[in-house]
Amino acid sequence: MKTLVLGVGNILLSDDGVGVHVVRLLREQYRFPQEVEILDGGTLGLDLLPYVEDTDRLLIVDAVQMDEPPGTVARLEGDRVPAMLGLKYSPHQVGLSDLLAAARLRGRYPPEVVLWGIQPASLEVGLDLSPTVAAQVEVLLANVLAELQRWGIVPTRRGEE
Repeated sequence: MKTLVLGVGNILLSDDGVGVHVVRLLREQYRFPQEVEILDGGTLGLDLLPYVEDTDRLLIVDAVQMDEPPGTVARLEGDRVPAMLGLKYSPHQVGLSDLLAAARLRGRYPPEVVLWGIQPASLEVGLDLSPTVAAQVEVLLANVLAELQRWGIVPTRRGEE
């Protein structure tokens, strides 16, 4: 079963890039089985369609507008992931919702879709995460790893092989 962990966001807009930061940490700190792809999707939008259509399980990591206190970590799954145009949960949801809608229209929507997100504190121009979100990155990373373990995927920590 093929699994895609997709980090999305714009690293030039502070907390919007948190998904990219998390997938980079995953790549740096862990080795995954061959059927797991860890992808920095940045702001590629529809260019990611071949990756999304070619997976059985999609785990998205992103900054998510939830009207919660900054740094709040949340899990959305199935129909709660904003696949069609609707509520704007994410600063770049138009690209993400278009991507997922295109996969659905083409009959290639992944059977299982989960989004792990964090409420951003700042979307201002800047390369660094806000202190509030940076303090929660390890929590978000741990939740992503726990999700993968629920799917039977246990990565090996680099240096412990």
